[in-house]
Amino acid sequence: MEDLLKVGIITSTHGIKGEVKVYPTTDDPARFKKLKSALLKTGKESINVNVSSVKFFKQFVILKFKEFNDINEVEGYRKAELFVKRSDAVNLDEDEFYIADLIGIKAVSEDGIYSGEVVDVLSGNANDVYVVKLDDDREVLLPAIKECIKEVDPQNGILKFNMMDGLL
Repeated sequence: MEDLLKVGIITSTHGIKGEVKVYPTTDDPARFKKLKSALLKTGKESINVNVSSVKFFKQFVILKFKEFNDINEVEGYRKAELFVKRSDAVNLDEDEFYIADLIGIKAVSEDGIYSGEVVDVLSGNANDVYVVKLDDDREVLLPAIKECIKEVDPQNGILKFNMMDGLL
C-alpha cells in the first residue's frame, strides 16, 4: 500500500504573495483546513512544505506555504502534485477506501469466470465506479454498489465482484 496519498494538484499561482491555487483530488476538500504539512512533487524534486493559510474559491483551495513568500518562488510549481503521509490522511468510514489502495489490485468475479485488474476509479454523484481491465483486454465499469462489489480487500490485493447483467 502507498505511504503517500495525493490530495491535490497546483493549477496556478494566486496573487503576488506566494499563494497557489490547488485542484483537490480528494473527495473531502475540507480536509485542507486541518492540513499542516505536505509533500510537493514536481517529477524532478520533492519538497516538504508547511501550510500557513487555507482559503476556498469555487472548486479550488488556495494555499500559502511558509517556505514561499512571493509569486516568483511558486511560479515553477504549476502542475506539481501535493501528497500527504498516510498517517496524516483523513480517517475513512467502513467500506471506504483510498483510491491509491485500489489501483492495481486483482479483480475476480464471484463465479471465477472473469478476472482482471482495477486500473482506475471514477468518482460519480451517486457512487464511484471501478474501471477493471479484464485479462482479455476488455474494460468493464463496475459500480461501487453492494449488488456489484461483494468484497474489497486492499490488504490482500483482491476485489470480488458480481458481473451484473448489462455490464459487458
